[in-house]
Amino acid sequence: MKKLFKKPYLVVIAFWCVIFTSIFFLRGKISGEKFESQKWKTANINSEENWSLRWDMMNDLRNDYQLIGMSKNEIIKLLGEPDNKSESFSQFRYSLGYAHFGIDTGTLIIEFEKDSAKNYIVTRG
Repeated sequence: MKKLFKKPYLVVIAFWCVIFTSIFFLRGKISGEKFESQKWKTANINSEENWSLRWDMMNDLRNDYQLIGMSKNEIIKLLGEPDNKSESFSQFRYSLGYAHFGIDTGTLIIEFEKDSAKNYIVTRG
């Protein structure tokens, strides 16, 4: 044990290895709320109790549902009508409510090519 403390950098390196390994394996797995389609569609995100409900469901939605490749109708069936559509209907936008980072709010943007989701991004700002 004394030899270990003679080389304190080894303790520091081991500590950081454990931290980074834990972060790597937990990445994307921490979710505040299980995704429920009906709850997502009917939540009043202007109500204080639901301010961050959709944001809290995003990790579970990303982990359990393959949005890429879904049709517009499948997305609407899963998430409801978008809060905002682009004029050409090539993008659906869903407000996620507060993002737990000060007063930032989140938005889910799903981009379509023809009738199929080709990409999605989650923004915060």
